[in-house]
Amino acid sequence: MNVFLAQPRGFCAGVVRAIDTVEQALALYGAPVYVRHEIVHNRHVVQTLQDQGAVFVDDLEQAPQGAVTIFSAHGVARAVEQQARKRQLHVVDATCPLVTKVHNHARQYAAKGYQLILIGEPGHPEVIGIQGQVDAPLTLIQTVEQVQALAFPAQAPLAYLTQTTLSVNDTRHVVDALTQRYPHIVGPAGRDICYAVQNRQQAVRELCTQVDVLLVVGNSHSANAMTLCTLANDSGTPSHLVADGSEVDCGWFTPDMNVGISAGASTPEASVQDVIAALARIAPLHIQTLAGREEHVLFRPPAGLIARL
Repeated sequence: MNVFLAQPRGFCAGVVRAIDTVEQALALYGAPVYVRHEIVHNRHVVQTLQDQGAVFVDDLEQAPQGAVTIFSAHGVARAVEQQARKRQLHVVDATCPLVTKVHNHARQYAAKGYQLILIGEPGHPEVIGIQGQVDAPLTLIQTVEQVQALAFPAQAPLAYLTQTTLSVNDTRHVVDALTQRYPHIVGPAGRDICYAVQNRQQAVRELCTQVDVLLVVGNSHSANAMTLCTLANDSGTPSHLVADGSEVDCGWFTPDMNVGISAGASTPEASVQDVIAALARIAPLHIQTLAGREEHVLFRPPAGLIARL
């Protein structure tokens, strides 16, 4: 079996920073450290941090007053920040800097009087955080059809924002529809789609030209991992989302098949290697990593840790 590995794949700089933040907080303050929401959408990462003493909570009321508490990479609403201050929690904010950039754009546009449109996935933690960062009304859309249904007047002062983990192509279509219908709409100077998401999507497009089937290693709650599957299916390459090797089904393959492997931005390389090991139990493997964009992005630790490091 020929196995082609996407490059890049797996952890992005924001995820590395978030995981490092939890581990460094545990080293500095000792267990337990409380984390609001899953630090990233990957059950193996969450379990590993739980084993080290991290306690994941859905509500800050579950964290004792004054406890060391970490906000996840997805970001939070202002109401959560206020709740943390009220409970006198020692907050370390691991929000991805690229998500923080979207928060800043939202506040800047709202302060200038623009009516806000957010392109995003309803109910996603990042979207909930963005919605809660501004006091002004914010209209959430996801499709071109929803653009056509908007009731804003043609000359309304509008600004758009985007969730960072969406499909680049889908987002481009929605933005194009917005600018066609509302020529005066403004948006960020640079697209808000995360650089790592764009790189992984491009790598999958290239991979799908060479393989018969694609395995995307990731969690079903991970928007960027799910998007990689969708991109492959749309290109005509069957894809399967697997968390690890235990979810690989030998019925998907023939021994001489070309198999591609990619991984979402919150997926550890250990999970990819576990999938490769599962394939090796089906047939002998010839493994090749495709040429692709190399990433050298590093983010500084959160301010709540820098003073202690």
